[in-house]
Amino acid sequence: MDLAVQIKRQFPHFNSDLISELLQFAIEKEVPKDTELIREGQFIKVIPLVFSGVIKVFTRHEDKELLLYYIKPNESCIMSFSAGINQQPSKIYAVTEEDSHLLLIPAEKLSKWTKQFPDFNSLFFLQYNLRYSDLLNTINSLLFDKLDKRVHDYLKEKVAVTQHNPLKISHRQIASELGTAREVVTRIMKKLEMEGKVKQSATTIEILE
Repeated sequence: MDLAVQIKRQFPHFNSDLISELLQFAIEKEVPKDTELIREGQFIKVIPLVFSGVIKVFTRHEDKELLLYYIKPNESCIMSFSAGINQQPSKIYAVTEEDSHLLLIPAEKLSKWTKQFPDFNSLFFLQYNLRYSDLLNTINSLLFDKLDKRVHDYLKEKVAVTQHNPLKISHRQIASELGTAREVVTRIMKKLEMEGKVKQSATTIEILE
């Protein structure tokens, strides 16, 4: 598909002048699954707009991760936008959860484009609202939900964003992204299986309810 047509289809509020700028300066890229796009401490050079695929955004401490939110089609990464426009190092990691088709916006253009194009600015105000809600949900889950509910909700969300069920995922990966121990996840997965909520095989987990 012609890039200008795709931009207009997925971001219909972008005007023709902004699309012309994107065609001139942004880079269209197919990015394989499990590719690191942003790492903590890195100065941001490009901001992804997602045409297709999924990006997961997380924070990391030692060997533990905490999943913050997913970036889905027609969305962008507000944390990298904030770091890029303020010329600050990133506070998060971002990795492709699925093979992804991205439009990479040069960070050096952010300040100019947010002033010049209100429709571009509106995209990131919307992203701020979405991510603020996501982060509140993450904090509430950490504070108030039992771990078995967190694991079940995590698996259901991953099915929703990836459109894969069964999931090809290990107990170790679940534990890493939820910031807990593999042994704890294994115990919870057995409980969820006994309750009829999941079905496990050697390499996959199917969500039943």
